[in-house]
Amino acid sequence: MHIDVRGLAPPEPLVAILQLVASIADATPVVVHHDRDPLLLYAELAEIGWVAERENSEAGEVRLKLRRAS
Repeated sequence: MHIDVRGLAPPEPLVAILQLVASIADATPVVVHHDRDPLLLYAELAEIGWVAERENSEAGEVRLKLRRAS
């Protein structure tokens, strides 16, 4: 599953990502395409039992893989 939040003004990316992960009932990972490092997202994910790992991406993009914490 992918979500592209590039170009959205804060706090829209954070809200969209949190809504998406809240809707996932299983262990489906989510790939986030963002245009900056979403620093506020990490603590929010930790609170709901998710973690983010940064992946290789093209210049100008921050790509994260979100998954449920084990």
